[in-house]
Amino acid sequence: MISEYNEKGTLGRFVMHHNNKLLSGSGLRKNDPEPINTFIYNKGAAQQVKIDEVTYLMPEASILPLVSNQHFQFERPGELVAWQFNREFYCILNHDAEVGCVGFLFYGIHHPMFIKLEPAETDEMQHLLQVFSSEMQVRDNFQGEMLRTLLKRVIIKTTRIAKQQCESYQLFPDEKMDLIRKFSLILEGNFKKEHEVKFYAAALNKSPKTLSNTFALLKQPAPSVLIRNRIILEAKRYLHYTDKSAKEIAYELGFESPAHFSRFFKQQTGSNTSEFKTTEQND
Repeated sequence: MISEYNEKGTLGRFVMHHNNKLLSGSGLRKNDPEPINTFIYNKGAAQQVKIDEVTYLMPEASILPLVSNQHFQFERPGELVAWQFNREFYCILNHDAEVGCVGFLFYGIHHPMFIKLEPAETDEMQHLLQVFSSEMQVRDNFQGEMLRTLLKRVIIKTTRIAKQQCESYQLFPDEKMDLIRKFSLILEGNFKKEHEVKFYAAALNKSPKTLSNTFALLKQPAPSVLIRNRIILEAKRYLHYTDKSAKEIAYELGFESPAHFSRFFKQQTGSNTSEFKTTEQND
């Protein structure tokens, strides 16, 4: 079942999927993927999910945050609940001071992030599911605000649980880890054009050396590694889900020349783009 709420004035959109056997994410297979965030709640047994052609096991009683350019396909989608919302309905970027999740849940370093729920948390999520279901049936001037309030509760609750399960957040205070979170957000918005650590360091009012040292102290991968990983992830998405040539992808990802991109891709993956695409198609 799919329930949808739309706001004509703002173009805000909120969608709830419950027992929808067709639930999936097209990612870059759409020429212009809708910028929509997704929370997947697995209320049943563990099941496999393929995200950007990599297969994972989503545990029972867990939550998975996903973003618009991700392709995903579940083993048993009919057993899931999903809440989807666009920027116009609830902009997590604008509300980051309140929810503290941007660059952590959606664009963080450790992804995909499967957030396991304890029995009491599962009970609360089941209650929220019932309230959501009831509210989706209401049609009055308060419906949008009520849905936003419920969504915000899910976001904050999920963020709290996820931080408790993240080793780094247990070792270091939030204000220290906020640097990592802000870096992740800046990286997501700029990785196609900015490939050097100095750009991100400047955006965070740090020197490149200080930024790298801080990441090391916080037991995180080096900023340069994260930048390269993000570029490669997007390159693989283009190769998987679009008909773009290596030359088009090179310029899309901010490389000076196709040759430079080809060398970079080979260094990071061990294969050139044509070999990668052929291998994936044959799998």
